[in-house]
Amino acid sequence: MWKSVASNALTLFIVILVVAFGVIAWGRQQFVGAGPLAAPICFKVERGASLSQVGRTLEEQGAVSDARIFRIGADYSGRSKDLKFGSYLIAPNASMEAVLDDLTAGGQSTCGREVNFRISVAKSQVILRELDPVSNRYVEVASFDPAAEAAPSAYLDAAQAGDLRLRITLAEGVTSWQVVDALKRADFLSGSIEAVPAEGILSPDSYEVEKGADRAALIAEMEARQAATLAELWAQRAAGLPYKTPEEALVMASIVEKETGVAAERKLVAGVFLNRIAKGMRLQTDPTVIYGVTKGKGLLGRGLRQSELKAATPWNTYVILGLPPTPIANPGRLSIEAALQPEPSDYLFFVADGSGGHAFATTLAEHNANVVKWRAIEAAKPAVAP
Repeated sequence: MWKSVASNALTLFIVILVVAFGVIAWGRQQFVGAGPLAAPICFKVERGASLSQVGRTLEEQGAVSDARIFRIGADYSGRSKDLKFGSYLIAPNASMEAVLDDLTAGGQSTCGREVNFRISVAKSQVILRELDPVSNRYVEVASFDPAAEAAPSAYLDAAQAGDLRLRITLAEGVTSWQVVDALKRADFLSGSIEAVPAEGILSPDSYEVEKGADRAALIAEMEARQAATLAELWAQRAAGLPYKTPEEALVMASIVEKETGVAAERKLVAGVFLNRIAKGMRLQTDPTVIYGVTKGKGLLGRGLRQSELKAATPWNTYVILGLPPTPIANPGRLSIEAALQPEPSDYLFFVADGSGGHAFATTLAEHNANVVKWRAIEAAKPAVAP
């Protein structure tokens, strides 16, 4: 009898063990296998949310098949307390394991809303965008110029929510004064900037920041990136250039930056200026005259006067020979590369051609003919109301 009881108990134990292993295997397959999500979603982890709350919400939104298995898998992997506040893009058919990876990895949110503070030559603009999880593209929600407009309610609501990716974007050709002036208006930054950095030493680039980031530290990062770019391209410079130092190349790059926005022209424009220097000719470039008037503090907003073209400022290349003493803006990588790897040509002149680019000439007669064409194009434009 006792043998029978023992045999039955052993059999029952084995059955229970097999069932347990089967349940564990099934649960693991549920955890690592493809999930039920048919289309991508943007999932938000609320600040202070528990794993159980997150699991239930994921199940309600169809991102996981079973909240209990999701919680058990998180406990087993030791990540049940690693949830990070933010919004995360969950891909179709993402496994529970992949979802857990997304929600515990940390760092910037991968979807939701983004603020891009764009600092450009004409004006600064705060742009609030939201990621469409289906197209994986950002859609603009609101924008405003912080120097001239009040922040719209959509921006204020998003800022209050706190779950935002924050980005500062510097356009090529902005001056250091413009950068500092704009950063003072970035309400998500902290700290002060003691002095305007030297012209040309800030890198036009995109910078991700956290709320409360220090303005001075951000300026230091901009300086470090520009220094690294200049050092890299200086080491690759063409032979025979007249620059004595990398800083002189930066001056030329800033002039090229202000003269043309057409990337394909930059090396040719740099070559024209170097041809003029080689022949002992003045550069005669309007952007340098403008910098002598404004010192980089905003736009001139009008045409140059004859008196300004003749005024003796350190930057007036109609008066001085060679390069001005400092850059006239912060040039981007392509303009620095153009200054250090110019395109050889015989051109000595260029003027706008009406298409956004320039017409180049080797002789003054050819150049004057191009100027006549440009003036005809300008005269044909409709008058702009004051």
